[in-house]
Amino acid sequence: QVQLVESGGGTVQPGGSLRLSCAASGVIISINLMGWYRQAPGKEGELVAAISRGGSTNYADSVKGRFAISKDNAKNTVYMQMNSLKPEDTAIYYCNVDGYELDKWGQGTQVTVAS
Repeated sequence: QVQLVESGGGTVQPGGSLRLSCAASGVIISINLMGWYRQAPGKEGELVAAISRGGSTNYADSVKGRFAISKDNAKNTVYMQMNSLKPEDTAIYYCNVDGYELDKWGQGTQVTVAS
């Protein structure tokens, strides 16, 4: 059974930074894609950033230039550095890991950006 453990959320002032981590453990044959999604109150969930097995990345337009996704293959861990945070970034952030017989979601971590 694969488990994902997220960490790094919290409350920060506008302009601040946070770094999210998501570590996958268990029997993992291969990972094709790791990503971060977010769900804000009253809004639809959206893909924030994703990184492929080969290291290609894509970002939501709203976070380009501010967020950076990266991964450590040896640790089956994905990170997201979030800089220049804005109040509209407030949401629950979920990581997703997709791979061979694998499509797993993290438990979610709250990010709040407020003065």
